[in-house]
Amino acid sequence: MFLPLILIHYVNGHEVIFDPTREFPAYSCEELVSVLPDVDAAIIGMDDYRDERVYQAGKKLKCVCKFGVGVDNIDLEMAKRYGVAACNCPGQNSNAVAELTVGYMIGVLRHMIPLQKAMEKSTWTRMLGEELEGKTIGLIGFGAIARLVAEKLQNFQVKILAYDLYPNMEAAQKLGVTMTDPDRALEESDILSLHVPAVSDNYHMINKNTIAKMKDQVYIINAARGALIDLDDLAEAIQSGKVAGAALDAFETEPLPADSPILQCENVILAPHTGAETKEAYDKVSYTAALNVIDVLAGKKARYQCN
Repeated sequence: MFLPLILIHYVNGHEVIFDPTREFPAYSCEELVSVLPDVDAAIIGMDDYRDERVYQAGKKLKCVCKFGVGVDNIDLEMAKRYGVAACNCPGQNSNAVAELTVGYMIGVLRHMIPLQKAMEKSTWTRMLGEELEGKTIGLIGFGAIARLVAEKLQNFQVKILAYDLYPNMEAAQKLGVTMTDPDRALEESDILSLHVPAVSDNYHMINKNTIAKMKDQVYIINAARGALIDLDDLAEAIQSGKVAGAALDAFETEPLPADSPILQCENVILAPHTGAETKEAYDKVSYTAALNVIDVLAGKKARYQCN
């Protein structure tokens, strides 16, 4: 019997069970229901732990730990009601995502994907790109990843605006970041980068109305959550020329459907939720996830418990 991504009865006498042949997408609710009855703890990717049937089936389940940071696919209150500790691994993949975010900015400014596609056709196409220097970067969210992005941008001579519900003024001052309201960030940014979790209040926060407030030829970067963007509205804005390019690492529906209009857009970098996928990040996240699980199975509170 194969079990979801990694299901743990780990070190100190605990047995590890996983399915090395399993490919994305994540396990469905029905698959989880069939395999959870004998499981004490689960380390998960994008598997859906928001359906009560999952917790009803997992009668021995004591811990569910996200292999990453975002826990929007775990119902925290429901897990708590069933006595399940919901955990994550904050900060362990932040550098990987921050580095990729800066890389995405340079990639869309220099039209790297259209140039690559042209080279594949043996076409020596020349395109006039843009430089980061002198640009205004808007960070929506100013948590650990966004702060690392701001730090890595220090030597590019850019102006950085940031919006956060709970602004870290000390970090902003240290990094030369101007904390502001979301409208100013939308209206003044040459590059807008998203760094917030997917919650009901910001569902499709990037849509035709908010895009209309942005500068013409703005660039949009999303290495956070797919639900932050109305993808059809973004595709329309790119095709109309309002948005000059975008780099997207997460999508509301994963894998991305083959008929998605964004696939027909020029100067778009699309990646399969790869922001945290580096050897270094996996080592750190794996270690933190294992510690969370070991703590819970030992009757202690996990180091990074969300509920």
